[in-house]
Amino acid sequence: MGVLTYETEYASVIPPARLYNALVLDADNLIPKIAPQAVKTVEILEGDGGVGTIKKVSFGEGSEYSYVKHKVEGIDKDNFVYNYSLIEGDAISDKIEKISYEIKLVASGSGSIIKNISHYHTKGDVEIKEEHVKAGKERAHGLFKLIENHLVANPDAYN
Repeated sequence: MGVLTYETEYASVIPPARLYNALVLDADNLIPKIAPQAVKTVEILEGDGGVGTIKKVSFGEGSEYSYVKHKVEGIDKDNFVYNYSLIEGDAISDKIEKISYEIKLVASGSGSIIKNISHYHTKGDVEIKEEHVKAGKERAHGLFKLIENHLVANPDAYN
């Protein structure tokens, strides 16, 4: 099994605590409300929302995929860090065992920097196509921008 790692950073005008509340702690409720075309539902299959929880994310009508399952690997509310893995679903090819993510929010001026590290755990010695990774990054960035725009438009939300 190989592991390929990719890192991305995004700047946000939203402070880390507020962004973490929306992006991590309430994402299962918020994203289907503000982006139903992207995510239709999120349901907890096992656990209580904390570490070890398994969630099924069903995608909206316009998505090329139908669902994925996430496993929560770590939640650090004090340091604004969230770790999870995609462990199943049609967004994961038969060449990938899982994709693990670490999201960390860091204060930057009056806003924050979102640092995202992705680890693609491949089956065997498989090469991941750059366009596959790029497409995933673009979807993640688009979803992040929707959340950020929602917070800018609703300044009292998630304070």
